[in-house]
Amino acid sequence: MNVQATHTSLPGFWRNGAAPENASLGTGTVITGELAFKRFRASHAAALVVGSDCAMDGVHFNLGNRGSLAIGSCCYFTNVVLLCELEIRIGSYVVIGWNSTIADTDFHPLEPAARIADAIACSPLAKGAPRPPIAAEPIVIGDNVWIGANATIAGHSAAIIRTANATACPSLESNDFAAVDRRLERAGVVSPNKPLLCPAKLLGGHARLQI
Repeated sequence: MNVQATHTSLPGFWRNGAAPENASLGTGTVITGELAFKRFRASHAAALVVGSDCAMDGVHFNLGNRGSLAIGSCCYFTNVVLLCELEIRIGSYVVIGWNSTIADTDFHPLEPAARIADAIACSPLAKGAPRPPIAAEPIVIGDNVWIGANATIAGHSAAIIRTANATACPSLESNDFAAVDRRLERAGVVSPNKPLLCPAKLLGGHARLQI
């Protein structure tokens, strides 16, 4: 009996209920957690696409009206919050540790006057007035990326992590990620042949990372 073939031939499913009609789950993919789709507000077709043989354990798929989230195959996320107002794309063979958050927007304006207007719009004084426009840009995470526990990848500027064998550790901000790697190399934490990335907290202008 070919156990692997039997497993991957099963259709993907949400263990706690029926997944939204515009969520596509690949064969062998399992989503667990009662709150997985509590804040899933996207209404367009194929808003969520998850590849085959993925384990989404306790993941929150928080998609706004125009949010589009795509995840590759053979991924494992545990207790991850995915906040998507525009677009998040994650490759295959990606592992994300518990209590990590990925957000493609700051969820509030950055300019002082706009932030005041936003605070008023969110208060009872607004009387239905709309919130000011809030910037969002795509986040792209490539294949074979490992993101450690309690990491935060966020900001209104595009974040790109597209390298194999990269590990993100939590709560570090830096404009110069190469300098971070050099300091880690001098400390003996990482070798030049396998860089360890620590831009797990990417905010605003810090949010672009390529190697």
